[in-house]
Amino acid sequence: MANPVDLVEVWRGELLECVHQGHAVICDDTGEIVNAWGDPAAQIFPRSSCKMIQALPLLESGAGAHLTQEQLALSCASHQGAAIHTDRVGAWLRDLGLTDADFRCGPQVPGDQDARHALIRAQAEPCQIHNNCSGKHAGFLTLNKHLGGGADYEKIDHPVQQMGKAAFEETTGETSPAFGIDGCSAPNHACTVHGLARAMAFFASAHDRSDLRSTAALKLRTAMMAYPELVAGETRACTDLMRAMNGRAAIKTGADGVFVAIVPEKRIGVALKIRDGATRASECVIAAILVSLGVLDPNHPAAIARMTPTLKNWRGITVGRVQPAAALRV
Repeated sequence: MANPVDLVEVWRGELLECVHQGHAVICDDTGEIVNAWGDPAAQIFPRSSCKMIQALPLLESGAGAHLTQEQLALSCASHQGAAIHTDRVGAWLRDLGLTDADFRCGPQVPGDQDARHALIRAQAEPCQIHNNCSGKHAGFLTLNKHLGGGADYEKIDHPVQQMGKAAFEETTGETSPAFGIDGCSAPNHACTVHGLARAMAFFASAHDRSDLRSTAALKLRTAMMAYPELVAGETRACTDLMRAMNGRAAIKTGADGVFVAIVPEKRIGVALKIRDGATRASECVIAAILVSLGVLDPNHPAAIARMTPTLKNWRGITVGRVQPAAALRV
């Protein structure tokens, strides 16, 4: 990556202890850059931040025409594996006539404490339904059943993934130079930070158009904003910040320091990548950008907790702070 810039500062006392660098782009509905930090052409893996793009074929194909808003939100989710997530994904599987064994995402210990403790008490092992991507994979299975495809729907040459790649390249406006295998075993296609922001701007302006893809994008972004608790979970940045914005934006995190935002009222998309992959930094930057756009109140507790949190030691003593770097401060 070329030319990352300072985006987040971590202070301990009066000494600047740590700096997180990265790239960020705000893009309008014409695909043009409104503002940028670092290198807009930096190549990244979007990781889970692009799940709404991966869900487009589910609706475009007609396979998901019967799905509820809750199911559409889960198809875009990186959830905590709480009961509100697994109960819904389980019901979705049963409606498909499938079981946990049909997933290809792998088992994962749930991030939700209650769900994790329930497994321990039951002396049970986590299943694939607990995987944070099980909602996305339920969407893949729905599309695969509609297509009549083979069981290994996660393979790069499978029709499900080929449709996902096409949607990714068409919405980012780029030919992906490479792909990697994500934590859930599905392919993740590389793009530039600008390309990812361009795709989010497509979602942000979807209400201006009536074509099939735009209609699908509108349904997915609406579902995300209607059910923020299904997109992530309690205490998570995606959920807390979307609630704080009260339907003014849809946001989605990705592993290793990626975050995106869809801002319909301004018809703009945001994408960012923290070079060292730090989540605290990506959350700080997305909150700062949303504040600068006027869709997030800087005094809301959820904004403060991500953008300007104080650092406390184990005795509860304030020892430092995290804050946006000068380039981001408004």
